Amino acid sequence: MGTAAAIAPGLRAQGNPRPDPGAATREQRMRWWHEAKFGMFIHWGLYSVIGQHEWAMEIEGVPIPQYEILAQHFKPKPNAARDWARLAKRAGQKYMVMTTKHHEGFCNFDTKLTNYCATKQGPGRDLVREFVEAARAEGLRVGFYYSLMDWHHPDGARCAHDEAARKRFVEYTHGLIRELMSNYGKIDILWYDVDWPLTPEQWESERMNQMVFELQPEIIVNNRNGLPGDFSTPEQHIQASEAGRAWETCMTLNDSWGFQRGDDAWKTPKTIARNLATCARGGGNYLLNIGPKPDGSVPEESVRILEKVGDWLSTNGKAIYGTERGKFSFGTFAEYTRRGNTLYVHVFYWPSHTPAAEWLSFYQPETVVAIGGLKAKVRAARLLKTGAAVKYEQSDIGVRFTGLPNDAPDDPMTVIEVECDSEPSVDHNAIRPEWKRYKVGTRNS
Repeated sequence: MGTAAAIAPGLRAQGNPRPDPGAATREQRMRWWHEAKFGMFIHWGLYSVIGQHEWAMEIEGVPIPQYEILAQHFKPKPNAARDWARLAKRAGQKYMVMTTKHHEGFCNFDTKLTNYCATKQGPGRDLVREFVEAARAEGLRVGFYYSLMDWHHPDGARCAHDEAARKRFVEYTHGLIRELMSNYGKIDILWYDVDWPLTPEQWESERMNQMVFELQPEIIVNNRNGLPGDFSTPEQHIQASEAGRAWETCMTLNDSWGFQRGDDAWKTPKTIARNLATCARGGGNYLLNIGPKPDGSVPEESVRILEKVGDWLSTNGKAIYGTERGKFSFGTFAEYTRRGNTLYVHVFYWPSHTPAAEWLSFYQPETVVAIGGLKAKVRAARLLKTGAAVKYEQSDIGVRFTGLPNDAPDDPMTVIEVECDSEPSVDHNAIRPEWKRYKVGTRNS
């Protein structure tokens, strides 16, 4: 993963008119994925041994013979993936995507095409098989990450200007993908990454995808082999695709994809929950990464954060799973998701009543959450955490939820479930022409 992965393939794929082998079955294949919303990404490989970062080989200029030594020192504990899968389930994640081969070229799976793989090096066993079995044991969907770029293979860079090398490297790449699609039962997601240094035509990406769909008819494929695929993949930022186009934001828990010993820039549980809600608002998914240590154990801070998010989802999952894209203004204090005619208001910063503000006549001596520009009539409201009914007052410029507890009912954020008479939308800008009709010191309801 990295800047090259995030920008180049996605931009090229968005306007690509090439044939789409998965178009006819896309709606059916992706139904579970749209419902799921939240997945776990796992970056784990030789780079984990040095605890630096997943791009160390290139950024630090490590020669191949020196880097290869790491393969003998990569000796994870047995079945580490069982802990990942249990953590993913506790976190409320519905699918998992693991690096089968990252840019370093080391295969975490058993392959007949190279000795630079887990079964023939330090681990002495098939780490991808352990991952697949662990995910399935917890009822989670299985995804494979595969980097097309390869710093280790002798043709990995040469293929750009040497046709014989290109043919060798493309057949090697297609062969590895064929093994992944053939040897592990049903696979739900294929997550390509970094198509440097070849074009889709040079990768023979159409043939690549057709092979994948022949072997795995129900699979979902992303857009990073230069073709549009089934979904777009903004990286480290949230950017909804155009309506009708599936998308998934992939993001790290700290600043690193692989295990980075000194990286303490952890996102808070509130940030994760907020990002998840923002992705759901735009009809997208959130693929959140962990970087296991060399032995496969998950950093303690990752566990703490994900378990906290899972606690929140155990109560508030209705506001995330299966929600639909909505027409909502950006909110600084709240995010909005919806399912049908039900609006979910995710309150980031609970507006506890401040007695010092009582002299402002349009404030009540109570805690109030207000939304300007709600385009539907409210029928009922309640706190998702407790089920307690919430009072409300609605005018033609918005709605005020009143009589709320002074302290936030939930952590890291509280959700108000609002039943409406039609599909809800929120347009804060729409109320601007109405402001002049409301004088200071008056309230309309």
